[in-house]
Amino acid sequence: MQYDKFQIPDADQILPGRPQPMEITGVHYVNGNPIQEPFPEDMEVAFFGMGCFWGAERLFWEIDGVYATAVGYTDGATENPNYDEVCSGRTGHAEVVKVVFDPKKVSYAELLKTFWDMHDPTQGMRQGNDIGSQYRSCIFCTHEGQKREAEASREAIQAALNEKQRGEVTTEISMAQPFYYAEEYHQQYMAKNKEAICPILRNPMHD
Repeated sequence: MQYDKFQIPDADQILPGRPQPMEITGVHYVNGNPIQEPFPEDMEVAFFGMGCFWGAERLFWEIDGVYATAVGYTDGATENPNYDEVCSGRTGHAEVVKVVFDPKKVSYAELLKTFWDMHDPTQGMRQGNDIGSQYRSCIFCTHEGQKREAEASREAIQAALNEKQRGEVTTEISMAQPFYYAEEYHQQYMAKNKEAICPILRNPMHD
């Protein structure tokens, strides 16, 4: 059976998954900080999906004030999915970056700016040549304050795009759903694989 990569799968198409979580070291390859809870009490967590999570993760771990990053899957129905299952389009998940940050050193607004600046939020279920619902543009919020700020930023981006007649923002903004860590080899992939290429498409406002 063929599955539409541009649609979230129906309930009868969802893969079953498994009760066991992905086994990972839980240590950030670049800075040595933990990427799994518990985090220091003063840290905040945010989730961003902007296409392939390899390059997106690198963008965030390079920001001063970001304590740790991790890649994984969220907003789907399959429990503890693996990469191949997510890429099949039959789990409903998006590839996302989990960003653990110190709000005294870097604001959520600054993270949102990186999100909007470094991908095209008008492409629906794709990002450039990466096609499928797992590559959709999305923001998942851990509290209502984040949600209000993210929605306001989306409105501002849409207004700027309207001035240039450049399309409708398709970015989903909602409260965070269960997050499943991706396989160990995906974590901080761009640091482990120096020759890897993961194109980040710039927001058309900045072309």
